[in-house]
Amino acid sequence: QLTMSLNSSTLSNEENSQGLKRNTECLESLELQTPSSFQDNPLQQLQLASQEVLEKAKKSGRSKCPRCSSSRMFYCYTCFVPVETVPTKEIPMVKLPLKIDIIKHPNETDGKSTAVHAKLLAPDDVTIYKYPCIPEYEEKRHEIALIFPGPNSVSVKDIAFHLQKYTKKVVYDNNDDCSREPFLKQAKLEPKEEEKSLNECISSNRSEGTRLKKIIFIDSTWNQTNKIITDERLQG
Repeated sequence: QLTMSLNSSTLSNEENSQGLKRNTECLESLELQTPSSFQDNPLQQLQLASQEVLEKAKKSGRSKCPRCSSSRMFYCYTCFVPVETVPTKEIPMVKLPLKIDIIKHPNETDGKSTAVHAKLLAPDDVTIYKYPCIPEYEEKRHEIALIFPGPNSVSVKDIAFHLQKYTKKVVYDNNDDCSREPFLKQAKLEPKEEEKSLNECISSNRSEGTRLKKIIFIDSTWNQTNKIITDERLQG
């Protein structure tokens, strides 16, 4: 019995040792995989708030919008506010590092637009416009980026560099009578600087007077984007 006990103890220790070894190897493997896995899934560290308030609202059914009194579930997609059964104080509010303008095509169905979610969670930083009612961006062009694919598009990592160059171009043109080149045409001719992440783009150039302060998104189907993207107010 003593021999069996000793053997069992030895076996147990060996199993524990092997288990710890496996755990260590697993952790080391995870550490090595972190950079690539984060790129594959940037939301893996996302912290989700409790959905209990939505579960309660779901049981209650549709409710009135506190502004327009329309019958809605969870939120009003025309007033951009939660309905009466979803207390605003229980909805997480997000502070963004920059402002967001969303230009919505008039034919885009309000109830299917996910742009409203951004407005609900970051009401102080997100503004939704219904085309053709959009702001004039001419004077702030050196602080704004339009997120849209195209042959002259600049990588997000290069935004800071091009904003800096465009700012210098604006200063140069203000001191000279020569006509200003469109920004996108100029961007094609400039050499690339070292790649920078979007976060670096937001914060790194404050001292140089070059800072990305706003980004613009177009909310529509792909077939509807042409009318908006060719608007003269968005050129450059």
